[in-house]
Amino acid sequence: MGGTGRKYASLAVTGALVLALSACSNNVGADEPLDAFTAEEIFARGEYVLENSARTDASLRYFREVERLYPYTDWARRSIVMQAYALHRDQQYEEARATAQRFLDQYPGDPDAAWAAYIVALTYYDQIEDVGRDQGLTFQALTQLRYVIEQYPNTEYARSAVLKFDLAFDRLAAKEMEIGRYYLARGNYQSAINRFRVVVEDYQTTSQTPEALHRLVEAYLALGLRGEAQTAGAILGHNFRSNPFYEDSFRLLSSAGLTDEASGESWLSEIYRRTVRGEWI
Repeated sequence: MGGTGRKYASLAVTGALVLALSACSNNVGADEPLDAFTAEEIFARGEYVLENSARTDASLRYFREVERLYPYTDWARRSIVMQAYALHRDQQYEEARATAQRFLDQYPGDPDAAWAAYIVALTYYDQIEDVGRDQGLTFQALTQLRYVIEQYPNTEYARSAVLKFDLAFDRLAAKEMEIGRYYLARGNYQSAINRFRVVVEDYQTTSQTPEALHRLVEAYLALGLRGEAQTAGAILGHNFRSNPFYEDSFRLLSSAGLTDEASGESWLSEIYRRTVRGEWI
């Protein structure tokens, strides 16, 4: 079990009970009726199996039995969030999400509510790499991570959610950049500019912004829009002078007989003015 799971699970059982159950682990059949055991004993058995079994979902039986045999108890409540945790580890994302949400619906003020909300967010976040061009799960992950950050700001889950939020946000910007580069390489400059503009205006805190500004310099120069190219270079130089993309843009502008000084009036000019006043980035 991960550090988070261990922290919360350790509140439920004593070390002696876990050791006792582990000692008799080979004598407990997978289908043995559990009615004669206490809620604490069944819960501890579920923890042990979750920690030591190669199959994460093997622990689910015990947590579900606690909930069935001892409803409306603290052990039953804890068993719900442990089910969600085990399901998430087993990559059963939809069921994990539903179980964690059930916990939140039933026990919104419980100390484990932050953990349950974080599990909901992870069920989206952990699938981001598998969605190809569909960014729906990324938006869902951002929404749920923001919920954790705003609702449980002083928890370890909020701190972890902030890091994951930044990574997911950067991924959205990276997708815009990928599409923009595709258009740029094919000479579809206006479509490319539209994508890079989204990054500069909506994702300006991500790591993609320096390249977006550089690609704007490229696209505007290709269109002969010298003032816009200079202004994009000026923003890049003001905020990311040590970035290699600034060096590339400076060479492009210089070869065209231009400087990296803002020129003309455009959407970039307004961003440049805000940048100089320190209201942006």
